[in-house]
Amino acid sequence: MSKHLFITEKRKIPVGDHSIKLLILRPLTRSEDPVPGVLWVHGGGYQSGSAKDIFATRALSLVVKFGAVLVAPDYRLSKKYPYPAALHDCWAALLYLKEHAEELGVRSDQLMVGGESAGGGMAAALCMLARDRGEVNIAFQMPLYPMLDDRDTPSSKDNHAPNWNTKRNKKAWRRYLRSAYGTDLVPYYAAPARCEDYSGLPPCYTFVGDIEPFYCETVDYVQHLREAGIRAEADVYPDWFHAYDLFFPAKKVVRDAIVRFEEQVQYAIEHDFAPQRQK
Repeated sequence: MSKHLFITEKRKIPVGDHSIKLLILRPLTRSEDPVPGVLWVHGGGYQSGSAKDIFATRALSLVVKFGAVLVAPDYRLSKKYPYPAALHDCWAALLYLKEHAEELGVRSDQLMVGGESAGGGMAAALCMLARDRGEVNIAFQMPLYPMLDDRDTPSSKDNHAPNWNTKRNKKAWRRYLRSAYGTDLVPYYAAPARCEDYSGLPPCYTFVGDIEPFYCETVDYVQHLREAGIRAEADVYPDWFHAYDLFFPAKKVVRDAIVRFEEQVQYAIEHDFAPQRQK
């Protein structure tokens, strides 16, 4: 893989009665052939963070090492705007990526989604929404240690690990879901673990630590995909708390995990395609 210098660009797109900002990263030298297009959603429990957070995450290597075009939406946060505001914003960004694929130099048959934490949960939700609506086909998903389940799981209940724990998790879900929190009224577009039909979703790769709250829901998500006949894989790292890779990027175990992630990306670029439906 060659290394690519990259450029950044900011755009605004309309979403209903408001607009959101997109941060777009592209290789400095445009490829003669179209490249993969990736929608990457930042984390922060749906309540904090911004698109520029991608510079410290796995997203950057998708541009630098693989020459992909990356789009990161500054979606509305749950402190002011609960579900489904963030979903609407990210969906609009995904459609924008599809509709502007040619202009951006992107392969329309190789649109991917990814993100960490809440961004990973949103990536999974977008895959489900895309499947159900039939407006865009996603070739590959990368929901890293994703925030998927508003209900207690064996790993999210009574979790006191560093960075993200039961208390912070419940607070974030309560803020995101508002009055629906703690009820059976939560749709799977808000909490993808509530989905009962995993057929028709794109291939998936993720990784997660075994002491963090999202361990069980991540492993379960991958297992459900496999049961539906979809290629899906999760690497589990011992003693990693939430977002461990972002805190300790220089550790050998993290460097090895990054190599593994990039191997999975390379495989997806070579094998995973999802042509868009003809209008």
